[in-house]
Amino acid sequence: MSEIASTAAAFPAAVLFDLDGTLLDSAPDMLATANAMLDTRGRAPITLDALRPVVSKGARAMVSVAFPELEQAPRDALIPEFLQRYEALIGQHAVLFDGVAGMLDALEAAGCVWGIVTNKPEYLARLILPQLGWETRCAVLIGGDTLAQRKPHPLPLLAAAERMQIAPGTCIYVGDDERDIVAANAAGMASVAALWGYRLDEDNPLAWGAEVMVEQPAELQHARAWPAARNPQ
Repeated sequence: MSEIASTAAAFPAAVLFDLDGTLLDSAPDMLATANAMLDTRGRAPITLDALRPVVSKGARAMVSVAFPELEQAPRDALIPEFLQRYEALIGQHAVLFDGVAGMLDALEAAGCVWGIVTNKPEYLARLILPQLGWETRCAVLIGGDTLAQRKPHPLPLLAAAERMQIAPGTCIYVGDDERDIVAANAAGMASVAALWGYRLDEDNPLAWGAEVMVEQPAELQHARAWPAARNPQ
């Protein structure tokens, strides 16, 4: 954990998570998708190291890495194909980050409810839940197209808290991208920056404004690693 100290004495009452780069290492699925598109066009594959940093930025960013020579309009035209190919192989290569399973077990054992707020389209995120056995464990799922706004707007986090019937200030949000922390701050939620996720070299988590930064999911198996809720009840 970073030098930013945690002040929590117990596990939070409720936690919301980003999905890709926070709970799920989906980069291998994304790589297979991009390389399938390149292969059909007679192009050389890209590497996981090239794609991984932008996975949390979404399909547009990943298509840009795979097809850097294209202008924005023709790249954007490839996004539907990317999503269709990804849907066909979703979950085949993705794995949980080490420590995520134990972290969720620890939260549930402490009586914490948890859910997911992701910018991934909801229909794709819902395909993942049964593969992981989360369809009954995850209390709420909000996707990037569920509502009129997506992160960094606070609306998805506020809607998730409402659906869980909790006050936003009692919830903690965990994410690996600056948009996650911006959304949490705007929603009045304490936040955890997941340093194990996907980041560009120029990203600076210290500047995001999270209450704590955590190096590995296993640290969050312990109550002391969590920040205090902003308005605990």
